[in-house]
Amino acid sequence: MIPLQGRILRPTPRKLFHKKMKPHIQIKLFASLQEFTPPSSDEYPIKAGISINSLLEQLNIPPEKAKLIFVNGVKADLTESLKGGERVGIFPPVGGG
Repeated sequence: MIPLQGRILRPTPRKLFHKKMKPHIQIKLFASLQEFTPPSSDEYPIKAGISINSLLEQLNIPPEKAKLIFVNGVKADLTESLKGGERVGIFPPVGGG
């Protein structure tokens, strides 16, 4: 207990602060991949440890359509694992001339 100006504060049990929250990521799909953007792209729930390749499968994105992948602004590959809290950006192949 902590005295505070005549009041006594009782510590709150830790379990109230540690609700079981499912890991989530923020997904940003660019150009022709935008059609695959899920409604919950700002807080997309994932299973911790999921690979980028498995994430693409969940989103129904063919791996050959994902040319550039960034996780928290750093280039990543299909084997990269996500734990939750990351920002994932996926770009399709770029063509032109």
